[in-house]
Amino acid sequence: MSDDEVAPLDEIGFSVTPAHECSYLDDREAITLFVDPNYPIVMKQYSELAKLGFRRSGSHIYRPHCTDCGLCIPVRVPVDEFKPNRSQRRNKALNKDITFNVTDAEFNNEHYALYRKYMKGRHAGGGMDNDEPDSYETLISADWSLSKLLEFRLKDKLVMIAVIDCFDDGISAVYTFFDPEYSNRGLGVFGILSEIQYAQSLKLYWLYLGYWNPKTNKMSYKSNYQPMEFFDGQEWQWLKKS
Repeated sequence: MSDDEVAPLDEIGFSVTPAHECSYLDDREAITLFVDPNYPIVMKQYSELAKLGFRRSGSHIYRPHCTDCGLCIPVRVPVDEFKPNRSQRRNKALNKDITFNVTDAEFNNEHYALYRKYMKGRHAGGGMDNDEPDSYETLISADWSLSKLLEFRLKDKLVMIAVIDCFDDGISAVYTFFDPEYSNRGLGVFGILSEIQYAQSLKLYWLYLGYWNPKTNKMSYKSNYQPMEFFDGQEWQWLKKS
């Protein structure tokens, strides 16, 4: 099926996982709703699913579906209305010597070496340190996805890669990895600011940032990018920062 002949979303099969340990909150169990991995998904369907709070992980499209907890909330930034705060302006000034360009999401030895360095430095032994080539290729793209890489360099040195998926009306921030030697530069923040800048340059509306969870530092930082919208299960609404 071509992108011009998109089946309605109610024809897509879904499955729900059994309850499993939550990755973010120790006292919670999580349930995840997945698109049937055998369904021949196309980008326009993925784009429509993103508007319903779904996200890509490798070749899988998923959304939290927890019975007793609704703390993982889909969020997006309306890029034309984004206003950097003082800390973000400082971050941009600190990293003014870093430039980025956009490349296809294809295997590249230099990129892969940085990914391995990041995983060993930041996630060693934490259950996220699978740095095999196949896992890396699955991370950066799926067979059906329109994915790109933002390649960040300090002079000629590669210091960060941001993986994005490209929709008709926005982009989704999928994953970012960077050289741990430059951790003092706040590269994660700089990556998001650059993704906003890139979306603005394409005259797109949204940067989808995945899930915001106010109860964990791993996800609560996303509310720093204001203004922001969240999906309540029915529609997108403004998120008021507390």
